[in-house]
Amino acid sequence: MAAAPSDSIPSLMGAWVYSEYGKTSDVLKFDPSVAVPETKEDQVLIKVVAASLNPVDFKRALGYFKDTDSPLPTVPGYDMAGVVVKVGSQVTKFKVGDEVYGDIDETAVVNPTRFGSLAEYTAAEERVLAHKPKNLSFIEAASLPLAIETAYDGLETAELSAGKSILVLGGAGGVGTHVIQLAKHVFGASKLAATASTKKQDLLRSLGADLPIDYTKVNIEDLPEKFDVVYDAVGETDKAVKAVKEGGKVVTIVGPATPPAILFLLTSKGSILEKLKPYLESGKVKPVLDPTGPYPFSKVVEAFAYLETFRATGKVVVYPIP
Repeated sequence: MAAAPSDSIPSLMGAWVYSEYGKTSDVLKFDPSVAVPETKEDQVLIKVVAASLNPVDFKRALGYFKDTDSPLPTVPGYDMAGVVVKVGSQVTKFKVGDEVYGDIDETAVVNPTRFGSLAEYTAAEERVLAHKPKNLSFIEAASLPLAIETAYDGLETAELSAGKSILVLGGAGGVGTHVIQLAKHVFGASKLAATASTKKQDLLRSLGADLPIDYTKVNIEDLPEKFDVVYDAVGETDKAVKAVKEGGKVVTIVGPATPPAILFLLTSKGSILEKLKPYLESGKVKPVLDPTGPYPFSKVVEAFAYLETFRATGKVVVYPIP
């Protein structure tokens, strides 16, 4: 196992931890002396520089999928960007010193890792990681993995292709901002509609929406036009299925799904990030960061409290992680 000089990797680290299920404001605590995770043969150890929060983090903390969760205590956090400090014997893609990013949980709700990204160090399998695009900061890179992979895989599941129209519900959120950009620049959608609140209509336009819709004023099920694909990022499939064309596809990332909508769960893959690298490096697809951030490592509870209002634009990032 190749490693950085052993004296440079500590045995203990600072991390955010919860030992029981509940609201993050009640259960999440900072622990300055958590053991740095062991690195398996197919893993690398990463010094985390930045991490981003996702709704799945606080849903997991609330115990929404405790039947399939890993045992407590848990260090939360799926998304991160950082630097490789140690490499398992079977790893071929990365070396010590590489700048990497990824969603470190292959499956979000079935046996996710106990050592997430809201820590000074985390271990992750080679297959969930990618090299960080050189033009992106650690903050920008950390914002991407779960959201952009979910956007991409959902569009593949919905069979979006060039010339088809799409409606995105929740276009200003972490996933929705990427669904719009990928639908336009990667999948070649012919017409792109998206919903957001009144003050986020300009953002939808800037991301590439042809038809920004203010959901506070318009009911999407009453739109005269129907769409080939509806991507529901907010959990409103009862409405989404009324906005799709006969024979079209509805995908949602928030269950339960009203048929014929399909509930879609991501399997995290670094290969998706590698595939999207040209679009990120050319600037065609951009990270969207919530303007209240980044939140310092000491303010993770405040960052969660903000995310839990469901008012975030794009992604909420924690940086720097010391």
